[in-house]
Amino acid sequence: MKKFKYFLIAGVAALGLASCSGDYLDTAPTAETGTATAFETTDNVKLAINGCARVMMNQYLGTQGMCGEGCIQMWYGNYPGQDFYVNLNGWALLINQNNHDTPTSLYTYYPWFYYYKLISNANTIVLHVDDAQGLEAEKKFLKAQALTFRAYSYMMLAQIYCKRWVDSDNGNCPGLVLRLDEEVGDLNLTSLADAYAQIYEDLDEAIKLYQESGMHRGADEFFLPDIDVAYATYARAALNRCDWSNASKYAKMARQDHPLMSNSELLYDGFCTHNDEWIWGGYSATDQTLYYYSYHAYIAYNSNAGNVRNYPKCISKELFEKIPLSDVRRQWWLDATGYSYTASTGVAANSTDLAKKARAEHPDILSNATIYAYMQYKVRCNDTPGVGELSIFRSSEMLLIEAEAECMMNNPGAAQAALVALNKTSGRDLDYTCNKSGAELLNEIKLYRRIELWGEGFDWFDLKRWKDTLVRHNAAEGGNFLATLAVTIKPEEKNEWRFMIPTRETDYNRAVRDGVISPAD
Repeated sequence: MKKFKYFLIAGVAALGLASCSGDYLDTAPTAETGTATAFETTDNVKLAINGCARVMMNQYLGTQGMCGEGCIQMWYGNYPGQDFYVNLNGWALLINQNNHDTPTSLYTYYPWFYYYKLISNANTIVLHVDDAQGLEAEKKFLKAQALTFRAYSYMMLAQIYCKRWVDSDNGNCPGLVLRLDEEVGDLNLTSLADAYAQIYEDLDEAIKLYQESGMHRGADEFFLPDIDVAYATYARAALNRCDWSNASKYAKMARQDHPLMSNSELLYDGFCTHNDEWIWGGYSATDQTLYYYSYHAYIAYNSNAGNVRNYPKCISKELFEKIPLSDVRRQWWLDATGYSYTASTGVAANSTDLAKKARAEHPDILSNATIYAYMQYKVRCNDTPGVGELSIFRSSEMLLIEAEAECMMNNPGAAQAALVALNKTSGRDLDYTCNKSGAELLNEIKLYRRIELWGEGFDWFDLKRWKDTLVRHNAAEGGNFLATLAVTIKPEEKNEWRFMIPTRETDYNRAVRDGVISPAD
């Protein structure tokens, strides 16, 4: 297994941003050597690309849990969703979406800071790789990788800070600050349509360069982008944009060389070690770990971190009860049906049969860990407190994108076939069949996204783009959420599920502060 190289590329700062002015977003580089030296050879550029991958698995802002991409999945995808339960009254601000309209909040600032950090690194590579000494094929491949990083980052920013596409007047609403060079001065917001146009343009160029280069990432370099990552980013971006034909097209292409994992891998690999189904992921190892800051230190059932021992992560009881008995994915969670536990919290005392069942099913649960009804076994760690590789794109997601896109294009047969491939052909549920159409078929697709992708950071993002009302129930109502977290949130509430642009941008960028929006082309 290759390891990340912790080199600080002068002028790029592999763990930071490209050259900046002042303290914009607190991302100034820590090296001063010129860019020409940093990009003198393609070998140096490879280190910079490796640095971009490390940006996605690094800790930021001196805050536990702000760990690159894992934080986005955990705090922005899982916590505020409908299907992810954790006994944390003190996190109600984030879990109940009460800080979307607070531009000074650290939670509002973090995704903006993190993704623009990644974008700035990518911009410097795009701008300077052509001047590096090395093979032309290498330069094309490296530029394609940088463009993929940039497109992915802008796609994620659009989901967090912009309106859902269905409410955007076909994209004629405020979008993002599209920084495509090394300048960091005043720059207008684009429209959302122009933001997606840039994402598409970057991916089109990346795919072209990947193909022209004839190169591929190394066999163990799952943490670096390649053409399949570009396809997958295209598929997810098109899905968010309601561009159904491109969503289906690129989802098929992305998963072509990534067969679904076996049931053994599904149930016992613990989503902490990459396999053939993973299209893209984040690297982690015992000697390169974020310790208590990592995604796995917040979710892995066998972690010794207090975030897991005291507050294991659980599935919504109501979602669990919708999973067919014949589906092997039920084994991802502690089935509490018919067992005694404290209903208001989900806690099962060590003396209870439910706690004994949990420890019998998974002896690697720590002896001092608290057992909760419906706690998760899907994700474990390879080493404590939270060593584990992070899945970003999987073929299962691509099949679900394909199913949804085909359903929206009124091709029920193709959508049904994708669901059958995911559920029956894969072996996940040998009894699975699907002959639904219309609204029933769409609800079936939504259900299996919720099951298959649970805990991987999709929950809130899916609810937002579907424009579905979030409903959580407490025990008295048939659910398992704490009373303070058992809320209903409508699509038009909570600033329409948009985080405001943080003051760290508006204080610096007068054009955004003054509300200037560039017209669509």
